[in-house]
Amino acid sequence: MALVEVRNVTKTYRRGDHEISPLRDASLLVERGDFVSLMGASGSGKSTLLNLVAGIDRPTSGEVLVAGTDLGRLTRTQLAYWRASHIGYVFQSHNLIPILTAWENVEMPLLLLPLSSAERRKRVGVALEAVGLTDRAGHYPRQLSGGQEQRVGIARAIVA
Repeated sequence: MALVEVRNVTKTYRRGDHEISPLRDASLLVERGDFVSLMGASGSGKSTLLNLVAGIDRPTSGEVLVAGTDLGRLTRTQLAYWRASHIGYVFQSHNLIPILTAWENVEMPLLLLPLSSAERRKRVGVALEAVGLTDRAGHYPRQLSGGQEQRVGIARAIVA
């Protein structure tokens, strides 16, 4: 069984009267252990494809399966739990919540999982230590450098 299977996926967005389709009938097969790099011009569908595989977005048509789970068959709530327990995603623009500290931003995805507060504290501490930000845990995004914000995003992606 493939780790990622994208079958005949099309994704279309509406912008006013215009339809934009960054992906048209796209298929991809990624086996466990494969290392894959996506390259292409701006607007060619790279981020769209990643968002579909991560369950952040849904295809207009076609199927996306990850480790045998058909993401199109999951409800929004099931998809949120699936993402929280299976996906670590580092966003291009960090997507940190400005009113939360670095610690709270890293802890956020764990709040969807059935974990004790002690287990959440342990995981957040390990993730922040892994990216060298233990000393900045109580700081807000506006108090961090761009590189530190990026490392908070990485810690959030690996915490689960």
